[in-house]
Amino acid sequence: MFDLTGKVAVITGASSGLGADAARAYAEQGADVALLARRKEKLEAVCNEIKEKTGRKAIAVQCDVSKEESVKAAVEEVLKQYGKIDILLNDAGVAQGGSVENLTTELWDRSMDINVKGIFLMSKYVIPGMKERKYGRIVNIASVNAIIADKEDTLVRHVYNTSKAAVLGLTKAMAASYARYNITVNALGPGLFESEMTEGTLFKHEGFMKMYNALCPASRPGARGEMNGPILFLSSDACSYVNGQFFVVDGGLSIT
Repeated sequence: MFDLTGKVAVITGASSGLGADAARAYAEQGADVALLARRKEKLEAVCNEIKEKTGRKAIAVQCDVSKEESVKAAVEEVLKQYGKIDILLNDAGVAQGGSVENLTTELWDRSMDINVKGIFLMSKYVIPGMKERKYGRIVNIASVNAIIADKEDTLVRHVYNTSKAAVLGLTKAMAASYARYNITVNALGPGLFESEMTEGTLFKHEGFMKMYNALCPASRPGARGEMNGPILFLSSDACSYVNGQFFVVDGGLSIT
């Protein structure tokens, strides 16, 4: 049920972190992959690694998910190379800090553009092909911060909370609209995982890490690769009757 042989998976935000790990996991399960992000050199490095280790096809496509023409061109390139898209993992995102009092409109708009509009644009150009073929798996990466927020001033991220909550609303709306075409749309909410977004911020905040480990039932942040299982489940035929759901992967933090 988790075999992805013959499937084509598109991953945004695939140049590093959870996106790159997911791309590797997709290929290990038999999928051919298209890696999308703004940093072409990093994408190509991950692609070369995937091809060498798995023997699967992997292509790097430069794409800014906040720009419609860039998204349209990227999807067209993937379809030119593979002829179809079965799986879309919307992982591209930014974690902007700041409160409504001190955020600039530019920073607010950038976060909303990447975290929310990016999912809208990718889905806009991928879903028509899925509808035509009557098959699709869309996985949107939200965050545990869609449902919980920090009160300490140095950790406040109002636009991040807002954008990730918006991802949940979009996920449910798309799931309801496209289920009739055998397209499932679900969301995942990672807790704290080390990545380029967090390694220089939250992981360097000694007070936050101590508090996180004390509050989280698992007593630790997520380890590399621990998101792959949930991603593969929601991307496979194992989730054919799972739709419009939000799965939190946070070691139990949100239950405390």
